[in-house]
Amino acid sequence: MERLKLEFYYGQEAEQFTFYRLPKALITDNRFKDISNNSKLLYGLMLDRMSLSVRSGWFDDQNRVYIKYSIKSIMEDLNCSKMTAVGLLKELQAIGLVDIEQRNGLANIIYTDLFADYYAQWVHVYKEGAIRKVTLDKYLMTQTWLYKLVPELKMCDMTRIAYQQLLNDYAECHERQTTMDFHHQLKGAILDAVDEGLIDRDPTRKVIIKGKTPAEKKIKYLNQFELHTLLLNLNLDNEINWDWFILLVAKTGMRFSEALALTPKDFDFSHQSLSISKTWDYKGKGGFLPTKNKSSVRKIQIDWQTVVQFSELVKNLPQDKPIFVTKERVYNSTVNDILERHCNAAGVPVISVHGLRHTHASILLFAGVSVGSVARRLGHASMTTTQKTYLHIIHELENQDVDLVMRSLSSLS
Repeated sequence: MERLKLEFYYGQEAEQFTFYRLPKALITDNRFKDISNNSKLLYGLMLDRMSLSVRSGWFDDQNRVYIKYSIKSIMEDLNCSKMTAVGLLKELQAIGLVDIEQRNGLANIIYTDLFADYYAQWVHVYKEGAIRKVTLDKYLMTQTWLYKLVPELKMCDMTRIAYQQLLNDYAECHERQTTMDFHHQLKGAILDAVDEGLIDRDPTRKVIIKGKTPAEKKIKYLNQFELHTLLLNLNLDNEINWDWFILLVAKTGMRFSEALALTPKDFDFSHQSLSISKTWDYKGKGGFLPTKNKSSVRKIQIDWQTVVQFSELVKNLPQDKPIFVTKERVYNSTVNDILERHCNAAGVPVISVHGLRHTHASILLFAGVSVGSVARRLGHASMTTTQKTYLHIIHELENQDVDLVMRSLSSLS
């Protein structure tokens, strides 16, 4: 056989290709271990045709979506004989992955109506390339759980009881908030399926969210004296280092990825402000990414001392290059290890870089800054997030308010 001479593709050129998708359960689930690899490949080809079916309005009189896939087309796609193509279809039908009908002697009408498969296709079509990788990973994890909990659930069997049972099964080993997130990630796909007529009625209506009792989580943060002691221990040289990074996060409450993405042009020294408009992809291959949400795009006021310090530090640095990223990969653990050493040297509780963000917020709240102002400074999507995160501090402040009210009233007599 003559060796093919193919060109290599470099950088982002390789991203121009699309791929067939194969449900992970077909490889990992023991129920499918006896299916041949060619049958699994054929099933992946069928799933790829589902989006065409939906766009073309191929629904039967029961509102089930179907695909048109002739024996001849299967033979051409898999480069196999007619006997092999028929055998692969029978193998998929025998285990219940597809239902097959033949109309007009031309094409096989095939139903691949498993809910887990529909969800996988929905994530591929609507979510990939439209959301951040960290968010996409959550949808893919939900997809994995569907193949684990309801691998055989069909679209036509997705009733309120079936959906509630799915959530109940998931909630057995997850906290209530995690179950709520699982529900929200499924609901978008289900409502689209209802709109397309694949599911008769919305099964998510009046759903009840359950879950394990969450373990009590106490946020680690420093008080004002401890933070002051920590900052005195930093080695603030005349050049940028991770100690300057720690100082800036402590004074602004930025997220780790936001601080990594800072460039000299993000500083507006004349107005004493810092512009947050992007993040750094430290979990991936590096590079700038959008912020966590729209509310995260913001301007943070900084004190005059920070203005003086950083105006000198960044004046000779490239305006559009990250200040703190000097290598291709930056690890959260690297900065946390440096911070831990400083905490131990200063004799204060050990916290993480994210703990500095909590420290910043708690100091502002204890100083009497409103929850709304703190939420905007932190880039929270709503004040509800801030209230939930710092509920213990708000309760402590409310107790102080009660004492203040009582003293004010007693002075009236």
